[in-house]
Amino acid sequence: MKVALLTLGCRVNQSESSVLEATLKDSGINIVELKDNPDYCIINTCTVTSKSDYNSRQLIRRAVSTGAKVIVTGCYAQLKPDEVKSIPGISEIIDTDHKYEIINKITDENRELSFGYYSRSRPYLKVQDGCNFNCSYCSVPLARGRSRSVDSEEIIRRAQIIESSGYNEIVMTGIHLGSYGFDLDGKTNLNNLIRGVLKETRIIRIRLSSLEINEVNDELIELFQETRICKHLHLPLQSGSNHILKLMRRNYSAEKYKKQIDNITRKIDNISIGADVIVGFPGEDEKEFSETLELIESIPLSYLHVFPFSKRPGTEAYMMKEKPPRRVVKERVDRIIEINK
Repeated sequence: MKVALLTLGCRVNQSESSVLEATLKDSGINIVELKDNPDYCIINTCTVTSKSDYNSRQLIRRAVSTGAKVIVTGCYAQLKPDEVKSIPGISEIIDTDHKYEIINKITDENRELSFGYYSRSRPYLKVQDGCNFNCSYCSVPLARGRSRSVDSEEIIRRAQIIESSGYNEIVMTGIHLGSYGFDLDGKTNLNNLIRGVLKETRIIRIRLSSLEINEVNDELIELFQETRICKHLHLPLQSGSNHILKLMRRNYSAEKYKKQIDNITRKIDNISIGADVIVGFPGEDEKEFSETLELIESIPLSYLHVFPFSKRPGTEAYMMKEKPPRRVVKERVDRIIEINK
């Protein structure tokens, strides 16, 4: 049997697709490209922006055109199942909580999940799912639900499997990585998990995916002195304007963000820091945008991910007015891209 597995979106989606792929391969399934006439196509969708929705629909249509049985999952399918169903040729939609059940549907058997194969040299190790935050622009918590952590012993077991499979680096990832452990026994947190992976494996490089600026505490900074922890942090900024940050329901100020960046770079030698910036949020005029420019030019960032604001149904920001004109938003995005270069 031949299966094509196509993935859009975040590292958590990539991690989940890797587990699907590894487990299907262990079941004797051939993982192929769309052009290879697959029997099944699995589409793991994303809905973080309207462009993600569009790309998901396009990918589904391409899969349907192969004549394969098309199974759609992921955040876009979770939030907009009627839109997915309206595309002729869909075999089934699987919700995000039952994504791994796709394996049973294809193989007709209950398989133990496999964590020993990844198509990239840096495997994404998912340690947590969901988010308890309520950022006014983000629909991901609507699709993924509240924060849920994987037991630390199971995470260590999976990291050991990855190590024994010959990989030299893992990326610990989650929808809200910094909330790891809060839903468990109350004694477990991300810092303790990192210590456990350091102690129980010999993986050369351990990298963290996105964290909130308030989650980088002194204990975590101390852990970065360990040579096996990659000197890299991705710390979403979103805006340098306190007015916009408040509208976004972010739980920090521009001043606090800068102060913490200064603290991190002072205590962790030669660290690389990246950030996300949303441009064109409702209420962002030239003053607010200038404040964002001033902030990102004043801190030692290695790179930026820049996104034009995309209103997401079901979020508070969806109904907000005073959105800057599209032309203005594009100009502002281009200006930040130039700074990024």
